[in-house]
Amino acid sequence: MSLYDDAVLVLKGYEGQDELRRTYLEHLETHPDGMWKACGDGHITASALVIDPSRGRVLLTLHKKMRMWLQMGGHCEPADETLAAAALREGAEESGIAGLTLLPGGPVRLDRHHTPCAWHLDVQYGALAPEGAVEAISDESLDLRWFAYDEVADVADESVVRLLAATRARL
Repeated sequence: MSLYDDAVLVLKGYEGQDELRRTYLEHLETHPDGMWKACGDGHITASALVIDPSRGRVLLTLHKKMRMWLQMGGHCEPADETLAAAALREGAEESGIAGLTLLPGGPVRLDRHHTPCAWHLDVQYGALAPEGAVEAISDESLDLRWFAYDEVADVADESVVRLLAATRARL
């Protein structure tokens, strides 16, 4: 199965955000290249909010290009076999943490937002950091920092706050 086919199946099975979910599926129907950064009309991206429930905290990256505190995530790559694998790869690359595990049940949210390259149709997962995880800043980040759940609204935009709420609800 291709990454495109996996994305269609994941989105068809996703419950909630019906209008946005339909927008994603319609985008893929009309853009066979809609999984890739090269699709200038927008593309599917995958992200992972890294959390440590035992300590009530979330790891955010100060994104180099966007200059905002965000979850880990980004463009799909040809080696990604599934959206979940893309989210897990992005989470590990941008956090420097090996051994992340995605929360069961598939994506926790969808979020469509405009970036300098195009519209991102982000499929968002929750990821659990292993006990004793040590983060490491990647080339894509200006900073990487753990925030208590109740600090997130003070540093990040509403999309990250909604993602954290949906991730915590899934725990």
